[in-house]
Amino acid sequence: MEKPRILIIEDEVKIARVIQLELKHEGYESETIDNGLDGYQLCQEQNWDLILLDVMLPGISGLEVLRRLRTSGNMTPVILLTARDSVHDKVSGLDLGANDYVTKPFQIEELLARIRTCLRMKAQLQPAPTIPVDSGDVWSMADLSVHDKSRAVKRGDHDIELTPREYDLLVFMLKHPNQVMNREQILTNVWGFDYFGDTNVVDVYIRYLRKKIDHQFDKQLIHTIRGVGYVMKE
Repeated sequence: MEKPRILIIEDEVKIARVIQLELKHEGYESETIDNGLDGYQLCQEQNWDLILLDVMLPGISGLEVLRRLRTSGNMTPVILLTARDSVHDKVSGLDLGANDYVTKPFQIEELLARIRTCLRMKAQLQPAPTIPVDSGDVWSMADLSVHDKSRAVKRGDHDIELTPREYDLLVFMLKHPNQVMNREQILTNVWGFDYFGDTNVVDVYIRYLRKKIDHQFDKQLIHTIRGVGYVMKE
């Protein structure tokens, strides 16, 4: 199993070194960089599991690094390292897409705990494994069939017209039959990592889909698991 890779963007050499030593002791791989411009470039050039980002940096600020990352579609989890009294930086960072923040001076145990939490949440949002289907480019359940190459959808003898998003949602659910999917999993796989909207959009599109493939038929295929998510099953 590969060790998680963490990038430390911090211009205070002693702090960066202490963090790096502690991360090594915990089994992480890490690299340090001491300015915003080089830090941003390294974020884009390599794959990281987490970024520890100081707000006050030479070159460009940590908040500007974060803004550029999110604007470019880079959704690597970011923990901001902020001054204790910088409420504005904390709020701005969270608004820009930071996952968490730690105020200086901090206890290393707290930082490590927040790192573990971010990495755990990242792992939970990874796309669910796809179950192979035997029918080539056709997915089916009961009398519902989806032909991937032609994007034709049929329920029994009825042709069903879907929007591109409805189609993607249906295919994702069909690829994972009998698996309960929560809203975050559906958002990640159908809308993508860069989607920042409300998770209620999943409920809206499930409702759209039900109207087209379930409501006029005897057997319902999309089921709600209250408090958890949705599942497609016969």
